[in-house]
Amino acid sequence: MPMKPNFVKKKKRKVHGPTFWDQEYTNPSHLKLSDKESEDLAKFTRWVIRRERGDVLAQEASVIDAGCGNGRNLIYLANQFNMKGVGFDISSAAIAQAKLASKGLDIKYDVRSAGDPILAEDESQSLALDMMTSHFLDKAGREQLRDELYRVLIPGGYFFMKTFLKDKDLHTARLIKEKPGPEDGSYIHPVMGVAEYVYSEEELVAFLSEKFIVRKVYRSHKHAFKGKARKRRTISIYVEKDY
Repeated sequence: MPMKPNFVKKKKRKVHGPTFWDQEYTNPSHLKLSDKESEDLAKFTRWVIRRERGDVLAQEASVIDAGCGNGRNLIYLANQFNMKGVGFDISSAAIAQAKLASKGLDIKYDVRSAGDPILAEDESQSLALDMMTSHFLDKAGREQLRDELYRVLIPGGYFFMKTFLKDKDLHTARLIKEKPGPEDGSYIHPVMGVAEYVYSEEELVAFLSEKFIVRKVYRSHKHAFKGKARKRRTISIYVEKDY
């Protein structure tokens, strides 16, 4: 009796960087990507209005989004406040979706890394966003992005940053221990295969205070139950470029 051939299941090749994000935006399998604006951004806009800084969100004022993804936050600001926008992202699939969703709005998009020089004039933006983007950059890239966003902001303009928080986060502690990255405070992402850097609150405040005035900090809960990790911790920080 002839033997059945032994079939070996072929391992799916891991993809990283732009290819990973292109696949996620085209056919998501790891992340939940939304086309609705971030609740944290909406909360920030309410805070700005309460501070009587509506000029930051004024009609025809411009906002720049580093790592804009499918453009959801720029689209929200354009529809809600009639702002103009500039967005860039490493994923060409994300930018294609953003352009399609932004028809009729004054938003310009480009495919590029957040660590590249920004194609915008000095003091041309009233608001800058880095929402879960710069933690993929190395130290030099993070400094370059911070300095470039400072350059393009008008005096009195705001920078809203959201990122992972290291303080009392069990996920971060485990990842740094099991898959340490090339610099202290970083790890290799188990799915994406790229380095991610995570700040403590003290480190992030110090990093941004080199250029900006820190106005507000929000931290998410510890997201742990009975000593076990749940959702990742995040931190949102509002900073202003001094007049």
